[in-house]
Amino acid sequence: MSDARAERGESGDERDRRHGEDGDGDATIRVGHLCGASWRAGVTVSEADGDGGVRARRARENGTVLPARVDGSHMVSLGLVVAEFNRSVTEGMEEAARDAAADAGATVAETVHVPGAYDAPLAADRLARRADVDAVAVLGAIVTGDTDHDEVIGHAVASTLSEVSVDRDVPVTLGVSGPGMSGAEARERIEKGAEAVESALALADTLEDL
Repeated sequence: MSDARAERGESGDERDRRHGEDGDGDATIRVGHLCGASWRAGVTVSEADGDGGVRARRARENGTVLPARVDGSHMVSLGLVVAEFNRSVTEGMEEAARDAAADAGATVAETVHVPGAYDAPLAADRLARRADVDAVAVLGAIVTGDTDHDEVIGHAVASTLSEVSVDRDVPVTLGVSGPGMSGAEARERIEKGAEAVESALALADTLEDL
């Protein structure tokens, strides 16, 4: 069984579609999405974020104006990477992630859909380079198959995402459920999407003044 089939858990009867409900066949889709608290444009870096934070430094280096809430505090901007394999699971994870961002008053600046969890690190790296992205949450579901390929995929994804986070000095959180789980167990862990966003926001705030 190939790595891709292991990730999709195709040893069972259930076959999850590779793509979303629109069925357009694109393996990678970029969708800009804003949600959460209202914000005002034209806020300077010093007004929104102070002079010493990581976000402020990155924004100054790139000439970016940071969005802010009406009270002037900085609005955290997220990048999401969502795996298309096991879409019946990751679709719910993505919805939970967006709800968590909205509840926290954060924005989702960009969402990138990739074929599978194994493909997520490159997309996460691209998002982490952007001046308008403060943190990245990666969502996916790795279901066990007939071999140990799911273990290989899971370990590779976790290790590489950690490297991206350290190399780019940007929080990159792991919202990938599995390996070693069934399709039913994956559906029970949809809230991992929300947990990944909450962790990304918490880490961005913690690291801001370091």
